[in-house]
Amino acid sequence: MQMTKIKHHLTDALLMGYAAGTLPEAFNLVVATHISMCDTCRAALAEFEAVGGEVMLDAEPVDMAEDALADAMARIMNAPQTSLPKAKPAGGVFPAPLRDYVNGDLDRVKWRKIGGGVSQMVLKTEGGASVRLLRIPAGTAVPDHGHRGTELTLVLQGAFVDETDRFGAGDIEVANEDLNHTPVAEQGADCICLAATDAPLRFNALLPRIAQRFIGI
Repeated sequence: MQMTKIKHHLTDALLMGYAAGTLPEAFNLVVATHISMCDTCRAALAEFEAVGGEVMLDAEPVDMAEDALADAMARIMNAPQTSLPKAKPAGGVFPAPLRDYVNGDLDRVKWRKIGGGVSQMVLKTEGGASVRLLRIPAGTAVPDHGHRGTELTLVLQGAFVDETDRFGAGDIEVANEDLNHTPVAEQGADCICLAATDAPLRFNALLPRIAQRFIGI
């Protein structure tokens, strides 16, 4: 059950890319985690998947191997039994898609300090983009920066504000080359985010630019 009112959602392009399987793994993880928290985007994804199914029905038939059906049925019968996971366990912070990458919840994260009180844990993914967990202490600002590509930032705990709006738990900010901002974690709980990028950030101050080569963001 959705426990917070989510204001900022995924774009149609991201939902369509996720449904079509064209996003890099890092983006897929952020999208899947948000969808597990957001009723609105989960419903929108179902619509895109339904449209994709209709497109496939209208596609021209192609020749198949004689044993294609038997092979497909064998794969289905031998597949492991799965069930839809809950978004997160009682008292947990991480939804199911993210728990699979961390092998647990917040207490399993191996944080690495990257300066200014901010810590990160880079998650292993493939496909030309990177994804990391970020812990921003309450009241702390992330250095002013722009973007050379797309950055998806999903809030898991706490909240941050920037020049565009406030982002609380479940909200996702989709940033591109047009956005320069200085996110600041709100007072209260530390802000825990899941952030994916397909290109390095563009920091405006000298020290963050120097540190960037070591922290890989």
